[in-house]
Amino acid sequence: MPENDIYDVIIIGAGPAGFAAALYTSRDRYRTLILDKSGLPGGQILLTGRVENYPGYEVVNGPDLIDQMVKQVENFGVSVTTASEATALHRRDDGVIEVEIDGGEKTHLARAVILCPGSDYRQLGVPGDNEMRQATRVSYCATCDGAFYRDKHVLTVGGGNTAVEDTIYLAERFTGKITMIHRRTEFRAQKVLAEELYAKAGEHNIDIKLPYVLERIVPNAAGDDIDRVVIKNVETGGTENLTVDGVFIFAGMVPNTKWLSGAVKLDESGYIKCNCQTLHTSLPGVFVAGDCRVGAAMQLVTACADGVVAAMMLKLYFRDPAVWTKATAEDLEGEGW
Repeated sequence: MPENDIYDVIIIGAGPAGFAAALYTSRDRYRTLILDKSGLPGGQILLTGRVENYPGYEVVNGPDLIDQMVKQVENFGVSVTTASEATALHRRDDGVIEVEIDGGEKTHLARAVILCPGSDYRQLGVPGDNEMRQATRVSYCATCDGAFYRDKHVLTVGGGNTAVEDTIYLAERFTGKITMIHRRTEFRAQKVLAEELYAKAGEHNIDIKLPYVLERIVPNAAGDDIDRVVIKNVETGGTENLTVDGVFIFAGMVPNTKWLSGAVKLDESGYIKCNCQTLHTSLPGVFVAGDCRVGAAMQLVTACADGVVAAMMLKLYFRDPAVWTKATAEDLEGEGW
């Protein structure tokens, strides 16, 4: 294959982390390709109607922000290819990285790769979930969306540490009432957190219902708001209708990394292991950025920051590929490995 068919860098994932990385690599005149499996670039932020915690914007909607990111990198010559799913990764003996597309239908080559496939919120799959998610009435992030529910009644779903911590966070700062449900008879969260939740329930109007599951979310006639939610008692099978303004689902995240198994090291949950300072993965020449890596803060601004760090570390790698092997195991201890 001719040398000019080898990209300097391929970025896998057209979300904020990928675009931030591409902005820096392209301004350094590295030939850059962004690949994304979706038909539209943007990732999770594409589904966010209002963003109020991105520096420099009082408020911006997700699609508009992504549109600006696309235009910005394309102005510097970045190729953005959607509907092109990376399905395998391999480093040749000469150091060139092969990125297999759509099960082997095509292969792209690069001197380096930045992995930004992101993570998806684990959805419950109940009727009305996806519809109300698109209407921005179902949320998965208290930090991102809590301010939209000031003095409102919301339903929170989940029983782990995040569910308990974020329910307390919402109750103390924003909501007028919270109904919290969990499918078991006791929380999976640490005991100290569960104790704190029960201690604050009366003070902050938190109605804890165990063991309950979310049965369905019923949209209003216009389909742009929640009419009611239906919850079910797991033990009795009885159902209840609740009128709420929003639903927060805290069921965890699923990193989009199954296709990377065997190519780079993953933790037990599928997050990409890395040196959290350099964003090196276990495979030389392959970096990681954003919500798919261990230790990620799962925020828009930190995803962008990761992309910038990966792009800057990539420059060092191009200057001296030996930097990858200079770090010892002791250096990496506690840094995400």
